[in-house]
Amino acid sequence: MRRLLPHPLLTLALASLWLLLTNSIAPGQIVLGLVLGWGIPFLTRRICPEKVQIHKPLTLLHFIGVVLMDIVLANLTVARLILGRPQSLRPAFVVLPLTLTSDIAISLLANTITLTPGTLSALLSPDRKTLLIHALDVDDSDTLVATIKQRYERPLKEIFEAC
Repeated sequence: MRRLLPHPLLTLALASLWLLLTNSIAPGQIVLGLVLGWGIPFLTRRICPEKVQIHKPLTLLHFIGVVLMDIVLANLTVARLILGRPQSLRPAFVVLPLTLTSDIAISLLANTITLTPGTLSALLSPDRKTLLIHALDVDDSDTLVATIKQRYERPLKEIFEAC
């Protein structure tokens, strides 16, 4: 069964994402979403470097909720900053020390930071111990690092890395 359906959860997630992107639940779009959701993991199963194991699924659901809320709030904050006084912005590069070791967790952290308006993952160090982040408006870099570690890195460590 695993040979024919290598990643059942990923299949459902990709199919759901397809339906959200097309903004349609027409039968043809559902079938196409399921075909893409099955085909992408099936065709890429040999190049995936590690098997994804979710240790705490409820923490994953909470993490998704936190990220979605942060994206909405960050959009409002960025709009206020840009429409307000853009000359008072304090952009900065900040180094985030990583405690994550899993490739999937590091990738999700970097992508989560980039998805949140006002921040961007710029560079992962070759030793995978630090992530360089660019932020649109930084008052205190230590506060930014602490917030990212608490809101994103800690839950990802719980979800993807055996503690």
